[in-house]
Amino acid sequence: MDELIEGFLDELRRDTAFTDERVEVLRALLVRFVELAMVDDDLGDLRVAVQALNELTEASTLFSQWRDVPKLAIFGSARTEVAHSLYEMARELGAAMAERGWMVISGAGPGIMEASAKGAGREHTLGVNIELPFEQFSNPYIDAETMLVAMQYFFTRKVAMTRPSNAFAIFPGGLGTMDETFEVLTLLHTGKTSPAPVVLLDTPDGTFWRHWMDFVDNAVIADHYIDENDMCLVRLCTSTEEAAGEIDHFFSNYVSFDVRGDRGYIKIRRRPNAAQLAALANAVPRFAQGLGYVLEDDTTISFAFDGRNYVNLRLLINQINDWT
Repeated sequence: MDELIEGFLDELRRDTAFTDERVEVLRALLVRFVELAMVDDDLGDLRVAVQALNELTEASTLFSQWRDVPKLAIFGSARTEVAHSLYEMARELGAAMAERGWMVISGAGPGIMEASAKGAGREHTLGVNIELPFEQFSNPYIDAETMLVAMQYFFTRKVAMTRPSNAFAIFPGGLGTMDETFEVLTLLHTGKTSPAPVVLLDTPDGTFWRHWMDFVDNAVIADHYIDENDMCLVRLCTSTEEAAGEIDHFFSNYVSFDVRGDRGYIKIRRRPNAAQLAALANAVPRFAQGLGYVLEDDTTISFAFDGRNYVNLRLLINQINDWT
């Protein structure tokens, strides 16, 4: 089997422009699938693996066309009625982000998903539908031919919606929305996705997210399962303007983040002055170890980073954005 795989990869090297790195990834994928097929008499696991890969590949193919366009993932209840004020807020947010040149990613169903697509318009909406025997269907405001993929599994749907997204907006909803909310926060808290703003939207008199915050404060934080600072990852907003403004502010100076060895590197839009750079050590002292904060070039700041402490990273991004 190893010889067959190597022969196939050799053919690819001759007939394509695949890089060595891409070939190595393909080799690992082929080996894993063959191993699973050989050791598991039950075809169920293999079918799940194949289906999951198919779904992720379809989503990647769709999203790759807009790789350089910022994207906002919007989550919320499929049961929100058209006459509800939250429906109008979702429609307004979709329209506001489309005007800013963003794409909106939604679950493609009714309720909040429909409202955001209606606001953003077909040219600015990408849909990731879930195949259910009840209630879920593609709404009429998504181009089902060219802007929609359908998923059988919730876990692949969440990967497809979160991985390419640069920001997240979450409206009140049920178990699915709660699952998506905690998934996004977990990814950000552990650094499994790029830093991004998360806005929780409700009406000015709404209590949904306030009750949720009470639960987090009085149970999760109070019992020391997370720290109080961890909630800097989210912001409760009670208007479309506030939510869009929070997303705008997050990218007002911050551009991107990556890790190289034991150093973190933040790309920014404007060169900091000496006082601003020096103040970072007081604002977020955890990253000031060793060489401390270093201005690598006009728009890149490096600092000590051990691959953890993504909440402190968010606090650092907030500090950098406050310069503007």
